[in-house]
Amino acid sequence: MTHYDVVINGGGMVGAVLALGLSGLRRPDGSALRIAVIEATVPEQDSHPGFDARSIALAGYSRELLEQLGLWPHLSSLTTPISHIQVSDQGHLGQVNIRADDYPVPALGYVVELHPVGQILYRHMTRCSTIELLCPARIEILEQESERVLLTLAGGRQLTASLLLAADGNRSVVRRQLGLPSRRLDYRQSAIIANVQTAVPHQGRAFERFTREGPIALLPMGEGRCSLVWCASTERAEQLMTLDDEAFLRQLQQEFGYRLGRLQRTGQRHCYPLALDEVERPWHHRVALVGNAAHLLHPIAGQGFNLGLRDVAALVEALGQALTVDQDIGSYPVLSAYGQARQPDQSTIVGLTTALALMFSNDHPALAAGRNLGLMAMAASGTFKDKLAWRAMGKR
Repeated sequence: MTHYDVVINGGGMVGAVLALGLSGLRRPDGSALRIAVIEATVPEQDSHPGFDARSIALAGYSRELLEQLGLWPHLSSLTTPISHIQVSDQGHLGQVNIRADDYPVPALGYVVELHPVGQILYRHMTRCSTIELLCPARIEILEQESERVLLTLAGGRQLTASLLLAADGNRSVVRRQLGLPSRRLDYRQSAIIANVQTAVPHQGRAFERFTREGPIALLPMGEGRCSLVWCASTERAEQLMTLDDEAFLRQLQQEFGYRLGRLQRTGQRHCYPLALDEVERPWHHRVALVGNAAHLLHPIAGQGFNLGLRDVAALVEALGQALTVDQDIGSYPVLSAYGQARQPDQSTIVGLTTALALMFSNDHPALAAGRNLGLMAMAASGTFKDKLAWRAMGKR
C-alpha cells in the first residue's frame, strides 16, 4: 500500500494546475510533497472530457495566478488576448463597451483552447518527479480514517493519503461517496459550443449578447476564429443541433447580428445542459473539493474556471503556510480555514451568475426594460462600468 501526501482525483484543467502548483511546495527540511493524480482517461488523448474542443476565457487576474504558479510562460503562446468586451441586449439600445486601454492591464482576459493546454499540462506532470499519474484509474471505495484517507481503486489497488482533493467535475465521485449536500438549480437551458469563422476580423473583441432565451458569447481565438457559447432553452438547443451548418449559421446570424460581418463557417458543435450545482461546504475530514466539483456555474460572464483557479491558488497558499509551521495539511483546521476564506468569493460569483442567468434569459417586459436601463446607466457611469470591468477581470 503506497502512501501519498496528497491525492488529486481528476486530471483535467483544474486538477492538473493544482498538482503542478502543489509540486512546488517544500517542507522546512526542503523535501517536496508526494502527489498522485487519479484520472479515468489518459489526459493526452483527444477524447479526454476535460481537454476537449472547447475554449475557456481566462480573466486578467487568472493570468497573475498562473504566473504565481509558474505556468503562464508555458501557456501564453496558446492564448488570444481580449482587448474589448461589448455587452448588449437584443432588441434594445443599451450596451456597455469595456476596453483594456482604459485600465492599467495588458488585456481584459485571454481565450485558450483546452486541448493543446491539456497536452502541455500533461507533459509537465509526467516530467515532474514528485507527481505520479495513475491513469486510467478510478476510485471504487473511499474510507476516511483519523490520520489518513484510504482509497481502493478499480482492480483492487489500495493507497492512502494525508489529504484527498476532488477535482473530478460536477459528477464528482468523491462528493457522491461522501454524500455532501448541495444546492441545485436547473436553468432549463443548454449551451451549444462551437468555433465560428467570421468575415470581419475580431481584432481581440469579445461579445456577450443577451437574447430572450439566453446569452450568446463570441470570444476571439487564433487563426481569425471565434469561440461560440450559445445558451438557449433545452428544446431550442436540441432543435439547433439538428440543423445543418448553413441553417445553423443563419439562425445564429439572426440572433447575433452583423457585428463581425457574415458568419462564414462553423466547426463541430457540442451541447451541454446547464445547471447551478453548489456544495454548501466543500471541505470535509481530510478532503476538499475544488472547481466544478465544488461549484458548477452558468457560463454567463465566463466565471467558472476562473473561480476554480482562485480556489487552486488559495489552496496552494494555505497548504504552503501549513507546511512552514509543520501542520498536518489534511487536518480539519487547515481545510476549514481555507474553505471559510474562500466562501465570500464563491458566494458572490454564484449569486452574480445565477442572477444574471435568470434576469437576462427572460423576455418579461418589465425585466427587459429594467436591464436595458441598467446597461444604459452603466455605460454612462464610469464608476459602475469600472466595477463591472474589474469583476470581469477577476478582481473586486
